Amino acid sequence: MARFAKAVWLVAAGMTALPAFAACPKNEAAIVALDQEYQAAVKNRDVAAIERLLPDDFVLVTGKGKRYGKSDLLAEARADDVAYERQDDSEHSVRFVGEVAMVTALLHAKGTDKRKPFQYRLWFSDLYLCTTDGWQYSFAQASIPLPD
Repeated sequence: MARFAKAVWLVAAGMTALPAFAACPKNEAAIVALDQEYQAAVKNRDVAAIERLLPDDFVLVTGKGKRYGKSDLLAEARADDVAYERQDDSEHSVRFVGEVAMVTALLHAKGTDKRKPFQYRLWFSDLYLCTTDGWQYSFAQASIPLPD
C-alpha cells in the first residue's frame, strides 16, 4: 500500500510541474480569423506576420507530397518571384478535438510566379494547437489544385 501511495504522490507531483496552458476558447470564428490572417500575410508578403504566426517547426505538405517549413515560406515572402492578386479562403469548416483545432477550407489563389500567371483553387486542412500563448498554427496539408 505504501508503494501505491508513493506512486500516486509522484504522479501528482509531476502533474503540478506541467506547464499551464492558456485558455484556448473553442470559438470557430476565432480560428477562421487566424487562418484568414495568415492567408492575408501570404498575399501581402508580410514577413513579420508570417514570422509571428508560424512556429519554427511548422510543416506544410502539398498534394504532390512536397514539404515546406517556416524558413521556406519566409524565403518565398521575401523574394520578388510571386505576386498575389488573390489569396483567400472560403467554405470553412472548423472542428475541435481536445486541444487541437482543425480548419478545412477552399483556397483561391491568383497571381504571377516569375511573371508567369497562375490561378488555382484547392482544399486545405490546417491544424492549430493550444499553447501557452493561445492557438498556434502548426501544420497544413493542401490538396492538388482542382480542375477549372
